[in-house]
Amino acid sequence: MKKHQFLNLKNANAPYIDEIEEAVSRVLHSGRYLLGDETAQLEAAIAQLCHTQHCVAVSNGLDALRLIIMAYKELGLMRDGDEIIVPANTYIASVLAISQCALVPRLVDADATTLNLDTSLIEEAINARTRAIMPVHLYGTPCCDATLLELARSYDLLLIEDNAQAIGARSAVAGLWGSFSTGGLGHAAATSFYPTKNLGAMGDAGAVTTNDKALADAVRALANYGADSRYHNIYQGVNCRIDEIQAAILRVKLRHLDDETTRRQAVAQAYSQHISNPAVTTPASFEGMRQVWHQYPIMVSARDEFREYLKMNGVETDIHYAVPPHLQPCYTGIEHGALPVTERIANHEVSLPIGAPITANDAATISQIINGFIY
Repeated sequence: MKKHQFLNLKNANAPYIDEIEEAVSRVLHSGRYLLGDETAQLEAAIAQLCHTQHCVAVSNGLDALRLIIMAYKELGLMRDGDEIIVPANTYIASVLAISQCALVPRLVDADATTLNLDTSLIEEAINARTRAIMPVHLYGTPCCDATLLELARSYDLLLIEDNAQAIGARSAVAGLWGSFSTGGLGHAAATSFYPTKNLGAMGDAGAVTTNDKALADAVRALANYGADSRYHNIYQGVNCRIDEIQAAILRVKLRHLDDETTRRQAVAQAYSQHISNPAVTTPASFEGMRQVWHQYPIMVSARDEFREYLKMNGVETDIHYAVPPHLQPCYTGIEHGALPVTERIANHEVSLPIGAPITANDAATISQIINGFIY
């Protein structure tokens, strides 16, 4: 029986290992390990991909989100106690970034079809302390529509994208600056290059993208101890810099991102085409949108039995995410209303293998196994 691993990072990196080794060797022999040419060239490439004027590469995706909020506070656009609207169905990092910057996360339920922020519920969550909306492009599906954009404009709210799972994705509608690319739809965006991401480093890394030079300059300074030049600290900053080795590795893998996206799209299409078990709800595809399928999330009521059945048949699965942020022990006192869709997703979601080395043929085989599940 063939085993279908959920994700094998060694296999994922194997096609590029010679290029990666050459890139790492280049850095080792350069004598420059921070804030060098590798970082500068990566920033230029990510800015081009996201169709933004500026990119600041940083230590990880959570720090990218935190640095955006910290920068807005330094620029006088946010202050302690302000609120940011954020989807309840997200990885906890989205919410941590807000609360760790002394702001208040205002949780809004998910849409049952997109699994992203339900934009029809945003307006009722806006109040006098609301300063921003943080759409999360969860699972690689862009979260951007006319309602979201109109609310940001009409209420003069900042739009901060959590682009951790959607590098290379494109929305069906143009964002605030005319771009369709995630990472360039709002006022600022945070991207993660965690090793499991579609564009993954071999360690932690992230980036901030924006068309706002003042914000980019503030983020760059804050990430480097608050310094705008050597020994001149204009902010009480932090140390959140990317290192040159990770930047060099990401430059290699960025050259192959389109191929990786095409493979994931083919796997997702095979699942959607071949899964016919009525006990399973497959994710929606959206016309005019480029989904990059960081995960392929299905919904199954009998989740534990389903996962055990797949395991016995050689198929590894995962859950994203079994416990939503508002039910985590660290957020026991967080204020929120009813979040029925988020909690239903948390109880029913199963992520099928879509990372390397899964192919469309593998997905067709896994689909036939899924169709044999009876509960």
